Amino acid sequence: MKNKEQNIKKLNSVAALHSLMGLNSPLNPLITVIDHSIKSNTNQSQNGKLLFDFYNITLKRSFKGILKYGKNEYDFDDGTMSFIAPNQIISVDSEENRNSDGWSLLFHPDLIRQYPLGKAIKNYGYFSYEVNEALHLSDEEEKIIEAIVQNIQTEISSRLDNFSQDVIVSNLELLLNYCNRFYSRQFITRKMATTDLLSNFENILDKHFNLDSDLPIPTVEKLANELHVSSSYLSDMLRSLTGQNTQQHIHEKLIEKAKEILTTTNLTVSEIAYQLGFEYPQSFSKLFKNKTNLTPMEYRQTFN
Repeated sequence: MKNKEQNIKKLNSVAALHSLMGLNSPLNPLITVIDHSIKSNTNQSQNGKLLFDFYNITLKRSFKGILKYGKNEYDFDDGTMSFIAPNQIISVDSEENRNSDGWSLLFHPDLIRQYPLGKAIKNYGYFSYEVNEALHLSDEEEKIIEAIVQNIQTEISSRLDNFSQDVIVSNLELLLNYCNRFYSRQFITRKMATTDLLSNFENILDKHFNLDSDLPIPTVEKLANELHVSSSYLSDMLRSLTGQNTQQHIHEKLIEKAKEILTTTNLTVSEIAYQLGFEYPQSFSKLFKNKTNLTPMEYRQTFN
């Protein structure tokens, strides 16, 4: 364990990454844009795994190589953008023969901490630790992203005044919102793949709630693992196709199964709760009433 920890190099600031790459100090200590066409004086792969204490948004064109994010490899198949949150471990394979066309926008959480974006950034699903799919951009979308990043770069390079940080954060929020739009579009354009994923998701849920099954209530994480996607990706996909996230689908299927048992058996509410995987019958009754406006017994009595 100790040897593994020694292979992880933590970078607490954008300045530390500049230093690691042999670049000049950043013009702004909280945000920087690194041009990947500028050759680094240090081979990062020699430093093993990296742990950033800041956000990393990268655009890579024709990426060649392997970027590992957490336990997974980032999918850059025809993709262009990756999003990495603070305190996550990444590793990149040898830079030999790698295409160096692109840039990275790096910013520390302190930059946005006093702004609404400081809290809202947690809602951007593409920063999830387990998301390992690059954002695929059309030519027009890439032009929009490039223009915003250029605005940020211009502001970083300009003379500092009382409005500098406000302008930078405003452009950063605009960038993230456009990426959110494009990421949502990506679900739609991959309709066939997402439809298959939805079908597999429903089959797994049916298996979990089979009357003959002793499986506990499935968690969002467990379902996502079975489908080999991240929990946030699964919820985003389901929301784009059905308007409901994963947890809502689980509850819907659970209530549907509970209604079936209530109307076709004489099991007590406690027995039904345990059969459905609840540790406490009160939790089942509370959820059932929340979803139907009736207690389980009240629902059963409507059929008598």
